[in-house]
Amino acid sequence: MQVDSALVHHVADLARLGLTPEDQERYIAEMGRILGYVEKLNELNVDGVEPLVHPFDARNVFRSDEVRPCPDREEALANAPDRSEMFFRVPKVIE
Repeated sequence: MQVDSALVHHVADLARLGLTPEDQERYIAEMGRILGYVEKLNELNVDGVEPLVHPFDARNVFRSDEVRPCPDREEALANAPDRSEMFFRVPKVIE
């Protein structure tokens, strides 16, 4: 794939970036090197290699779901940045 100013401009528009002419020239070179490296990976023989999501056979490790005592209301509200009587006060998010 040939990287030119039109491609860099298109990617910058998608990312909502404003590029100076100097940035555009630098990104043409950088994108060319990145795509060249990816093209080198296409030369590898991957016959019989199963695709994988993660290189390690890891599972999500969750702690056991145990009932624990809750802090009392005053302790829970002690570090609240804003409160109203016995409630947390948060900014309005719905009009």
